[in-house]
Amino acid sequence: MRILITGGCGFIGSNFIHMLLREDPHVFICNVDKLTYAGNPANLAGVRENYPGRYVFVKADIADEAAMRRIFLEHTIDAVVNFAAESHVDRSIADPSPFIHTNVRGAQVLLSLAREQRIERYVHVSTDEVYGSLSLDEPDTAFTEQTPLAPNSPYSASKASADLFCRAWYETYAFPVVITRCSNNYGPYQFPEKLIPFMYSRVVRNEPLPVYGDGKNVRDWIHVLDHCQGVYLALSKGRPGAVYNFGGGAERSNLEVVRSILRFCGKSEDLIAFVKDRPGHDRRYAMDYSLAARELGFSPRYTFEAGLEAALHWYGDNGAWLEGVVSGAYLTFMRDWYGDRT
Repeated sequence: MRILITGGCGFIGSNFIHMLLREDPHVFICNVDKLTYAGNPANLAGVRENYPGRYVFVKADIADEAAMRRIFLEHTIDAVVNFAAESHVDRSIADPSPFIHTNVRGAQVLLSLAREQRIERYVHVSTDEVYGSLSLDEPDTAFTEQTPLAPNSPYSASKASADLFCRAWYETYAFPVVITRCSNNYGPYQFPEKLIPFMYSRVVRNEPLPVYGDGKNVRDWIHVLDHCQGVYLALSKGRPGAVYNFGGGAERSNLEVVRSILRFCGKSEDLIAFVKDRPGHDRRYAMDYSLAARELGFSPRYTFEAGLEAALHWYGDNGAWLEGVVSGAYLTFMRDWYGDRT
């Protein structure tokens, strides 16, 4: 199978490419990435050499219709997995425009071209955030695929918009699109503005750890390789028009996660600094992934404790990678954003 993977230099996309090339000797991958601040070619160092003739990279914007049409034609694509997205909620609050460009316009361009080229398998990678928020007072509730969309941030609104375009392509054109929605990922190559690598990078420098509000916001955590396995199952045997939830069955509050990182590093909780909460901060996410288990055979393999320890060991062993992705622009954004909240 010849697969177009968009956003393949990002966190989840690069892990998916590593997994797919390692586990399927017959796959060819064309990786398209715009290489924004979160797209890092170092995530795929050595891939072209290790898998000769099976991988090609093209720098392009998925919202550029002419460029993407050339890519479809040149590489004779059979299937598409769309990871490309602006994904940081804080950035979407500061400026929603890039999120509309990539997450909405880009998704529409890909869907139109894929239908034009008669692509037989198409997976759109979405997020649990399109469902909105659950209450902390109802711990037995979880998002199902039938939960109404109720996005609360510009980021989640842009992803929900793309999901609706996917639904429309299936309902209107019978286009074989599958939507996946996943809980919070963690693991190797995650950009350090996300909670776990962000807090780890500050802990090792003995810097204050800015925790939003009371720190009790709860997320369901899933190791990135479990998510990648779910996406591969959706690509291989997902039902056209279906939505599949993926989760790790590992609900933890932000404060619990931060404390786990501190314990791993042997540091004091005195580093925790509570800061003003961000606008529209969802209180709790939890995923019911029983449909994916039943139809796809999905089951997370990592416990949160084992996965977190492995991820933190990876960051410790790859300090040069971590320092290399923390650019001046990243530092400026994070300083300005959290500086306004203290």
